[in-house]
Amino acid sequence: MLYKSTRGKTGNIHFKDVLFSGLAPDGGLYIPEKLPGPELFNVSNFSEKTYDEIAQIVMKPFIGSFFDNDQFKQITKNAYNNFKTNNRCELISLSQDHLLLELFHGPTYAFKDFAMQMIAQMFQVALKKIKKSINIIVATSGDTGAAAVNAFKNLENINLYVLYPNNRISEIQRRQMTTVEASNITIFSVDGTFDDCQLLVKTIFSDVTLSKKISLTGVNSINWARIISQVVYYCFAASRIDPQKKIDFCIPTGNFGNIYAGYVAKKIGTNIDKLIIATNLNDILHRTFTTGRYFKDKVYKTHSPSMDIQVSSNFERLLHHIYKNPKTVEKQMEQ
Repeated sequence: MLYKSTRGKTGNIHFKDVLFSGLAPDGGLYIPEKLPGPELFNVSNFSEKTYDEIAQIVMKPFIGSFFDNDQFKQITKNAYNNFKTNNRCELISLSQDHLLLELFHGPTYAFKDFAMQMIAQMFQVALKKIKKSINIIVATSGDTGAAAVNAFKNLENINLYVLYPNNRISEIQRRQMTTVEASNITIFSVDGTFDDCQLLVKTIFSDVTLSKKISLTGVNSINWARIISQVVYYCFAASRIDPQKKIDFCIPTGNFGNIYAGYVAKKIGTNIDKLIIATNLNDILHRTFTTGRYFKDKVYKTHSPSMDIQVSSNFERLLHHIYKNPKTVEKQMEQ
């Protein structure tokens, strides 16, 4: 599978280069040149498979031949090894036709563990394979940073730099990041909001010469590997429900990565119907879908700090699917 930028100036990119990239050089986000269709996945057989097996089936077409089958099986095993349930996530019945997907069974109790543990293992294997070291920079509204610190601590050939908004994350998240003893981890508190942290990261990545010189990469949900890792739990949840039924997912959403992963799961053949955005006072996505206008407002501090975001990066990927025209996407994002 080959990848391209949502803004159209970069294309014909292999997964290896996407894995080690943040933004595309033109400022866009990487997406597959064509999403695989339902004919590639026998989704009806997923009910008989474990979470790990579904992960290998769903993610392999996106990864291609960069990891062979044995390597990817080992990556998957290592990624989920520290989860507290054999199912990796649990589907709990609340009432008739009303279920809760528990995504907090990873090492930092955040759904970001599913993707971050997977990416860390991919990086570890890939870097040994290509004999390279990298620097990772990540902005966090709380849970991404904690999950990244846990996943990347003390790994060889990797340095991790995390930016978080001072006094705008939970105390547990702050301690998860700042109390880990690891020589390859550096944490910065930023006087500002998550959007300020994210802007710093995007500005650094926009310096293509610098990024290449220091082998800089990102593990925010702008990294496509994050998205495909999260597609798996939608496929797993759908496989545990009658395949003849249509499923709606209501998804807490800040940076649009989690709900976009659900959109990809829908496109590749799962029986998903509606994807419903759940938001807090920082409701840029709700405003966009109800008014048609995408604009920044003040970032409000709430009791759900991981959603205290006003610029939802992955929304650009959805725009690409809607407009099917990179020039239109670029123009819209510039506005």
